[in-house]
Amino acid sequence: MIFLMEFVISLLLLTTINTALSQPQINLLNRGCSSYNVTNLFSFFGNLNGTMTDLRGQLLNENKHFATAQQARSSDPVYGMVQCRNYLSSRDCVACFDAAVSLIRNCSAANGARVIYDGCFLRYESNSFYDQTTLPGNVGLCGNRTVSQSANFDTAVDGLLGDLQIATPKITGFFATSTRQIAGSVGAVYAVAQCAETLTKTGCLDCLTVASNNLKTCPPEADGRAVDAGCFLRYSDTTFFPDNQTTDISPFLRSGSSSNKKAIIIGSIVGGVGLVLILILFLWYKLSRERKAAARGNILGATELQGPTTYSYKDLKLATNNFSEETKLGKGGYGDVYKGTLKNGDIVAVKKLALDSSIAEATFESEVRLISNVHHRNLIRLLGCCTKGPELLLVIEYMANSSLDKFLYGEKRGTLNWKQRFDIIFGTARGLAYLHEQFHVRIIHRDIKSSNILLDDDFHPKIADFGLARLLPENQSHVSTKFAGTLGYTAPEYAIHGQLSEKVDTYSFGIVVLEIISGRRCNDFEATNEYLLEDAWRMHENELYLDLIDETLDLNECRVEDVKKCMEIGLLCTQSPASSRPTMSEVVVMLISDPSEEPRRPNRSVPMELYKRAPEDSSISTGSSIVTATASTFTGR
Repeated sequence: MIFLMEFVISLLLLTTINTALSQPQINLLNRGCSSYNVTNLFSFFGNLNGTMTDLRGQLLNENKHFATAQQARSSDPVYGMVQCRNYLSSRDCVACFDAAVSLIRNCSAANGARVIYDGCFLRYESNSFYDQTTLPGNVGLCGNRTVSQSANFDTAVDGLLGDLQIATPKITGFFATSTRQIAGSVGAVYAVAQCAETLTKTGCLDCLTVASNNLKTCPPEADGRAVDAGCFLRYSDTTFFPDNQTTDISPFLRSGSSSNKKAIIIGSIVGGVGLVLILILFLWYKLSRERKAAARGNILGATELQGPTTYSYKDLKLATNNFSEETKLGKGGYGDVYKGTLKNGDIVAVKKLALDSSIAEATFESEVRLISNVHHRNLIRLLGCCTKGPELLLVIEYMANSSLDKFLYGEKRGTLNWKQRFDIIFGTARGLAYLHEQFHVRIIHRDIKSSNILLDDDFHPKIADFGLARLLPENQSHVSTKFAGTLGYTAPEYAIHGQLSEKVDTYSFGIVVLEIISGRRCNDFEATNEYLLEDAWRMHENELYLDLIDETLDLNECRVEDVKKCMEIGLLCTQSPASSRPTMSEVVVMLISDPSEEPRRPNRSVPMELYKRAPEDSSISTGSSIVTATASTFTGR
């Protein structure tokens, strides 16, 4: 748990932020998270924490304003870069960095992210990006206050930015601040230009050329900023840096002969044409149906909430052959699910939501927007929705291999080998850890079971039906003894007393783990005259670990140590009270290493009564619960 300790330390460090830091310096200009998640949480968070610690140490101990660092322990390396404006004090620079770290942590397990403030920027990626100059998504941010005498102001801004564009690439450290008097006025224009110190002179010039072009439409607005992968450019009619921090750029303009100016003009033209081409390519990329992992560096083009695609009811009706029985994939807690083929040939699953038709369209779209921005390799993607029809429809990823229960005790039983089963356990744990601790709001699924774990073509697990409980009308959502869940998988404190926490999902996950090992339904009593949880506990007490294994498995492929570890994790997850269960991030770590404690005998009386009342797959009302994140939600992540 080293990376958790490092993260807690980093959070504690945030409390030391200098309260005197001027608010404009931490004015948020741009932020974004990659749409792609890392593959190994343990390795990634260790690397991320190490990189952030290294960057902070350089700023604090070496009095730097620019730093790069990278950590590459095993998989999922993290390359980081931080840069403060040189007019910030060392203390304010570190404070700006700490604020950026706090915000960038909200990207959770994204393999790339960036935060840009007025005073500093912070970025990390899974690949080196230190030589990047300009990327699609570079923007000019104009203010909303117009100055008087706009013609003279425009001239002053244009001249000052042009001079900074010429001078800054020639200055050691690629940083310059300057001012220019506005003709016929007592006022002045103040500006700063800065490039990443890892760029070449040419790269700095190219980046500032694009930035300057992005700001040309801002005047007569009183201020403007241009942000890009490798540079920052800002102007304002009010000062934002101390007088003694002004750079004398005149020596770097003297060589600005006609040939130099001609080069700048040519560079501006080329940069403008290049920008148009980049934007065209970027739009083509965004419309492409296959999103390549190579796009991870395009972090400036990311947006925080993309939103779901809106489909027409007519198109979805056509795609599912009028929701025919032939296309019906099954029935879930929220309604029937159909296989659909869209006009472009994409195969999707269409879910008819059995919800009260009085649900507000705005509420539905708001919740669907949130769910559609959950991106993780072990979670089903919500692709879009339809609100203009007789029913509310969701369009989700189609999984050709259907659900896990079919492979454990259904018609496909005996297909999965032990390695595939272990990978399914591990992937499901990672998906739940993301929902509980890494998405920007905490999502409690409330109905984890084998039929809600779908398998892709390579038998990788994807959790379905998360985040939909808030779509239920108030009188159907979770209150007192009403609950969303499936008896047999549901934690006793939730089923009986209505006590809801993420540990409810942990309990259900433990039951699923035992099902994966044994190939038995959790409420199957006939085979051994004991329910699965009782049977697993008896075998654990007597160290008969292999006796729990599904008889269709080849025992030569199963290591006793792995089976024992998975069985102990399953039993740990079903402990009572809920506080004695591990978090799902702890489960992920235990699967990588070993359980840190012996499981205690589960509370058998209440769960077994639930099994006895439950017919097969008896859903009360399946769904998920989203609990808005508070400050305490992120403690210790």
